[in-house]
Amino acid sequence: MAQTNVNIRMDSDLKTQFEAFCTDMGMTMTTAFTVFAKKAVREYRIPFEIGAEVPNAVTRKAIEDAKNGIGISKGFSSVKELMEDLNADD
Repeated sequence: MAQTNVNIRMDSDLKTQFEAFCTDMGMTMTTAFTVFAKKAVREYRIPFEIGAEVPNAVTRKAIEDAKNGIGISKGFSSVKELMEDLNADD
């Protein structure tokens, strides 16, 4: 089977860590990427879950702010009361 080169750009610290991981696993980075590619093609999916921390940092800050009453308007018991408050600044 013919071979070809693939160039991948990544953070140099990540590369160093990944090289160490691959060495610990007894393989090269090329082997690791080939294993990934073969599994992705065979299963026709990314062979691991990709996600983000839920809730993310922005949402966690908004939750914390709400708990502390930051950025929260006062409550109104009716639309009339709300409208009176909005028009009071005129």
